Amino acid sequence: MTLATASILLTVGFAPDAGAQKKYGPGVTDTEIKIGQTAPYSGPLSSLSTFARIEAAYLRKINESGGINGRKVTLISLDDAFSPPKTVEQTRKLVEGDEVLAIVGSIGTPTNLATSKYLNSKGVPQILLLASTPKLDNSDNLPWTTTFMMPQPVETRIYAEYLLKSKPDARIAVIYQNDDLGKGNLGWFKAALGAKASTMIVKEAAYDVTEPTIDSQIVTLKASGADTLFHASNARFAAQSIRKAHELGWKVQHVLLSGVSVIASVIRPAGLEASTGAVTSFWLKSPEDPMWDNDPDIKEYRAFMKQWAPGELIEESAFAYTTAQMIVEVLKRCGDDLTRENLLKQATNIQDLQLPLFLPGLKVNISPTSRVAWRQASMARFDGAKWVLFGDIVAVPADNRASR
Repeated sequence: MTLATASILLTVGFAPDAGAQKKYGPGVTDTEIKIGQTAPYSGPLSSLSTFARIEAAYLRKINESGGINGRKVTLISLDDAFSPPKTVEQTRKLVEGDEVLAIVGSIGTPTNLATSKYLNSKGVPQILLLASTPKLDNSDNLPWTTTFMMPQPVETRIYAEYLLKSKPDARIAVIYQNDDLGKGNLGWFKAALGAKASTMIVKEAAYDVTEPTIDSQIVTLKASGADTLFHASNARFAAQSIRKAHELGWKVQHVLLSGVSVIASVIRPAGLEASTGAVTSFWLKSPEDPMWDNDPDIKEYRAFMKQWAPGELIEESAFAYTTAQMIVEVLKRCGDDLTRENLLKQATNIQDLQLPLFLPGLKVNISPTSRVAWRQASMARFDGAKWVLFGDIVAVPADNRASR
């Protein structure tokens, strides 16, 4: 693997079956499959590049153990600085310059939205995106696109139903990121609260990712008299919000998106005492939770991280590791038919797949017309030291699929 101008190039390979009938799309030969992605290696959200680095490390591991279906995989991962115009530029380079078979695992909601129409117009698979917006779950208008995250209408409905049952008189303040991630989560949270949204949500405040702090927003939200704070934000600002609320003596119920609940990078910087009582949702076994210490899949994950990604945080890389496993699974299923059409077919025809780090019984199901990979999670509460799962696995029905 080489890292140059914030790009990752890696190879995975072994010999194909000479007797098989082969069909190839762009970027594929008898010895290679070339795929691409964008990630924010620089800029205000550069911490998200962990996903790309873990995927690179996992594919390097696959390389060392023999590769995928007789070919090396070349992953070209380019820096987009979490800037949609830059994402468009880098994606065009990957498609028209590097001639990749597909865009796989690109990171970010606004960035993936910026390239979706271009890639679909070219018939280039844009799959397993790390983006939560339901705008990308649109098999009619974006047939070449799939995501691999808990979508906004599913996750926010889990929190809304929790609050409606446990705290129906809650006075809710919302801090949200001023882009499709924040606005989308806020909109779907309101939709899930239904008629009670107008009375339960008492104040909203937005921030831009380039702001150094959001202290003033938290002061404003506290003044609203809210007793609950819904965070439609990223990890950095979730930590800031929790810490500032505690400093102000604002005893508020924090409701965190699953992606901003890592103890090492959010809860500990915010303060363990300040974070006590916060709630979130989980679909993965957490390497931070002692209950999984003897789980064989967590042990295998820890061994992988120690050998292949020693510089990364074990606590916050489990989902990136799982995404890498999903990339490998889809490529394996293609066999020797490595056309763009078959890659999309394999990515949209997955039934009851139990990935190693998913909570027991929580499985991936994707069809050509319903591309939300999973609709279940478990609620969890931070007890001052760890997240504690509570209640049953919550399932959101398929009729909640978004199209607004």
